[in-house]
Amino acid sequence: MSLTDPVADFLARIRNAIRARHQKLDVPASKLKAEIARILKEEGYISNYKTQEEEGKQVLRVYLKYGAGSEAAIRDLARISRPGCRVYIGRDEIKRVQGGLGISIMTTPKGVMTGRQARREGVGGEILCEVW
Repeated sequence: MSLTDPVADFLARIRNAIRARHQKLDVPASKLKAEIARILKEEGYISNYKTQEEEGKQVLRVYLKYGAGSEAAIRDLARISRPGCRVYIGRDEIKRVQGGLGISIMTTPKGVMTGRQARREGVGGEILCEVW
């Protein structure tokens, strides 16, 4: 099955799994999705992730994180740059998400990183999504 926007599909699956209170979810694997999952783990939004092979296809398994009272670590996700409307920002235009409570995930010439890291490195790029 071919998707026009695999990153939006990945974010929608995370959003749906959190609302259904699932402990884990499986998505078709790609390098970009693995990098997004790496950042979400580093920032404490998911507990873990791993890539494995099932039925001859690579699958990215994401383990969701819940706090006290079964409250999800991820409150919501928003896709910013889409295939039909790419959003590129310079290093001076990187804004804080939800007053510093969330993160933005960007692709830059130095790789996939958070908006905070990109500001520190002094690079801009395409802003993929925001998580809070």
